[in-house]
Amino acid sequence: MSTGDHVWISTFLDAQAADYGASKNTLLAYGRDLKDFASWLSSRGGTMAGAGRADIEAYVAHCAAEGLAKSTRARRLSAIKQIYRFAYSEEWRSDNPALRIKGPGRDKRLPKTLDVTEVDRLLDAARSHGRSGSERIRNTCLLELLYATGMRVSELVSLPVSAARGDPRMLLIRGKGGRERMVPLSPPARAALTAWLAELDLRQEAEAAAGKPRSRFLFPSRSREGYLTRHRFYLLIKDLAILAGLPPEIVTPHTLRHAFATHLLANGADLRSIQTLLGHADVATTEIYTHVLEERLRNLVLDHHPLAAGTLGNDRKAASPEDR
Repeated sequence: MSTGDHVWISTFLDAQAADYGASKNTLLAYGRDLKDFASWLSSRGGTMAGAGRADIEAYVAHCAAEGLAKSTRARRLSAIKQIYRFAYSEEWRSDNPALRIKGPGRDKRLPKTLDVTEVDRLLDAARSHGRSGSERIRNTCLLELLYATGMRVSELVSLPVSAARGDPRMLLIRGKGGRERMVPLSPPARAALTAWLAELDLRQEAEAAAGKPRSRFLFPSRSREGYLTRHRFYLLIKDLAILAGLPPEIVTPHTLRHAFATHLLANGADLRSIQTLLGHADVATTEIYTHVLEERLRNLVLDHHPLAAGTLGNDRKAASPEDR
């Protein structure tokens, strides 16, 4: 990768962080994708400053030949489009060679979710799983908050303890791009939060007496960030799934976010309200849950309606028009 390409990428990433509040994970993903593109150009004697539409299309074809998934190819092309849009706005280039390139699209897959009884089993597992009473209280709080609010896992684990003080009916959440939103807490979530705060205060008082500083996070840990990592919580929820008798491959922190939205929709909530609670910038993102609900209702009919199995087929055919 040339020095010029390195400058392009680092400046673009700095702008994404400063102007749009892009998260650390988003910046890392952009950086990986753009460095791969720049390295591919370099292997052909090219640079990002001199690349044309044919070069970008050839790179996309190269990614396909490498067997990369549609979603990965679409993400890489999106990063390329964004850096060239930025380069054009900064007048590094007089044109945008990626402007009219169409991506491979994404495979439309409905998000995995859980029904209410499965969520209940997961919550029961959280109440009994842990090496100590303190861990069980924390695990219960984590799961109750996640299901009650539909938070992203990164939003959950990094919650400041100040947001939870005072027995709140609502939580202020800082989401993607620094956007803030308020989400209500259910009575079970409030009870779990109150129990965890009491436990956390006892723990931190003991640590303060030993000369350790208090953490500003609701779920503190010894990680570099100072709070429970996403990876650690991911492993925890897999353990809970096994304890609850659920297939661990379908249970992730995001599965509970999907369950939150799907269960709200099934009970009459409107899409705009769910969009606000989830922190989606576009309601089109939220609309996927209507398809999830339709699929679950269709399966419910096919699995349980007597006509689906044909058991009433003969009787129906024999019935007169008046009986129907």
